[in-house]
Amino acid sequence: MLNRRQFSSAAVAATVAAGHAAKIDSKINGVKIGVQSYSFRTMTLDEAIKAMTQVGIGECELFASHAERDAGIPQPPPLPADAKAGGKKGGGGFRMSPEFRAEIKKWRMTVPLEKFKDVRKKFTDAGINLHAYNLSFRQDFSDEEIDRGFEMAKALGVKVITASSTVSMAKRLAPFATRHKIIVSMHGHSNLKDPEEFAKPESFAAAMAESKFMGVNLDIGHFFAAGFDPMAYIKENHARITNLHLKDRKKDDGPNTIWGEGDTPIKAVLQLLKKEKYPIPADIEYEYRGASDPATEVKKCLDFCRSALA
Repeated sequence: MLNRRQFSSAAVAATVAAGHAAKIDSKINGVKIGVQSYSFRTMTLDEAIKAMTQVGIGECELFASHAERDAGIPQPPPLPADAKAGGKKGGGGFRMSPEFRAEIKKWRMTVPLEKFKDVRKKFTDAGINLHAYNLSFRQDFSDEEIDRGFEMAKALGVKVITASSTVSMAKRLAPFATRHKIIVSMHGHSNLKDPEEFAKPESFAAAMAESKFMGVNLDIGHFFAAGFDPMAYIKENHARITNLHLKDRKKDDGPNTIWGEGDTPIKAVLQLLKKEKYPIPADIEYEYRGASDPATEVKKCLDFCRSALA
């Protein structure tokens, strides 16, 4: 088993390029505050990095879509004019055809890894550290495609891949994580009905039992909305938690809210990290419907963290 120091080191280690800009320090009273770049999902990678520097955040969990788009991944064809937008939460009505899926797979298998090194350099040049790559492996990923994802993570200089995936995929991913010595941290949601979803502590425990390189990316908003206590879970499992997602939600599987208007104990969690000196990055994930642009809303969240840790 990895001890606390080894696991923490693996979780935050990253390649540091020569000549990088002065590091942006977004640590608040000992607590490392970062951001999930999904918070800037309406922006290009360059726009997102600029927003991070303006807000003053120096740690990032990189959303795969940002990296892949910047590296030139094929884009889906436009929806027909009469198509209805919507579908599942977060979706836009697009269903990937077998042909387009094959095109995506071919791209992932052949894109030069230098393009991902170039993505990393953009962050380094901006003074931002990448501590994780958020690549959510799908059920239809081939073994070769999974392996390629780990190579992309190496090119990005990270030692952690976070994944919104399934319980069965975690079992499949464990040998890859062990071989590549890259921690795969499973991200949870609040769906208690589907046994394939990560929502219950037992699901995370089953994944971690597969390999010492399997960990937890604990989303405290989803975990709380599912009916569990993030404080107790962090205390018990801090050695295997690579990073947190910070968001506010109402209890009993309620909606995302502006921070401070929900029931999630964000302040208490941040105070716990401060008190116990847990070296776990706490990443802002902006998902509520804000009144302004993402950079402004993320800054509000960062200000909330400053107040909570004062």
